Amino acid sequence: MFLALRELRFARGRFTLMGAVISLIAVLVVLLSGLSSGLVNDGVSGLKSLSATAFAFDKGTIKDNAFSRSLVDGRQLQAWKAASGIEHAEPMGVSIVNGATSSGRQVDLTLFGVEPAGFLAPAIAEGHSLGAPDGIVVSSTLKAKGVTVGDVVTLDRIGTKLTVAGFTEGQATFGHVDVAYLPIGTWRLLASNTAAAGAPTRAQVDAAGYPYSSVVALEAAPGRSPDYAALDAGAGTMTMSKAQAFNASPGYEAETLTLSMIQVFLYAICALVVGAFFTVWTIQRTQEIAVLRAMGASGGYLLRDGLAQGAILLLGFTAIGVAIGVGFGAMIPDAVPFALEAAPIALATALTVVLGLLGAAVAVLRITRVDPITALGGNR
Repeated sequence: MFLALRELRFARGRFTLMGAVISLIAVLVVLLSGLSSGLVNDGVSGLKSLSATAFAFDKGTIKDNAFSRSLVDGRQLQAWKAASGIEHAEPMGVSIVNGATSSGRQVDLTLFGVEPAGFLAPAIAEGHSLGAPDGIVVSSTLKAKGVTVGDVVTLDRIGTKLTVAGFTEGQATFGHVDVAYLPIGTWRLLASNTAAAGAPTRAQVDAAGYPYSSVVALEAAPGRSPDYAALDAGAGTMTMSKAQAFNASPGYEAETLTLSMIQVFLYAICALVVGAFFTVWTIQRTQEIAVLRAMGASGGYLLRDGLAQGAILLLGFTAIGVAIGVGFGAMIPDAVPFALEAAPIALATALTVVLGLLGAAVAVLRITRVDPITALGGNR
């Protein structure tokens, strides 16, 4: 008799009110998903863009903010270059500096020291690749701050001048700071505290004699799965996969855990709200359900009918909420770390619908306990 569909038309006000609540939850889910994706990109997009599969840190380094704490030497680097199953092993330096452009604009930069012709060298969208000791390739997001190719960035306190040679393809940030790629030799010169004011020269880089880097960036050979634990024991290092190394970015783990907890609570609220609504609704329609039971409707049929009602409500109003959330997200200014990505939004939407249906399923189970004699007004 399609009781559920008839009720959707008959009680439009109540179902619309419940649907509005579901839509609001869906809007919040989309916005949180976009904020989570944006914070991830703003925190580790520089690492994500690297072709490395793992990073070897100095043994015993505290994992929180490990890139700035770790320091590996030439012996450890050579051990990884000779390691079995490793296609590439290159030094990588990481440090955060402050500076000002030639126009006087202050900028913060995360310096990624890499081999100019190595596998970590960034893809160039504009300008030239790494080469000169004073050349840097910066994140394309710095264009919004007025930085252009040819600008000179003067580092605070030491006065070293670095020239913007090019821009990366897309965003490259680390710890919410724009990345500037530079030759590993120049990074070592800066890290050795022997850099002088002005543009660094090849002679200064060669004379630095600083054999250290922050980590050894690793790329596994195709089809190989290196035994990192055994290789670490020989090299005196501590290896993390690229995904694990994200937590070594400043504040990354705390931010993602906080947002994940908020999302979990939001999904739980969705299930509870939908479940509470259908519990009350089932109690209110006990008489009608009893009539259907007295006419021979099976419990399974009534359960399917009730769940179909919940599915229509959830799918329809969740779709409306997602559309509104995407619209709001598109209007968020660039200054906010927000990114609308299809996969996270689709996952969040699916979880909202599934958990809402789970709440509805628990509620409509009451249908199976409705006694047909209730249709006659009897108590026994």
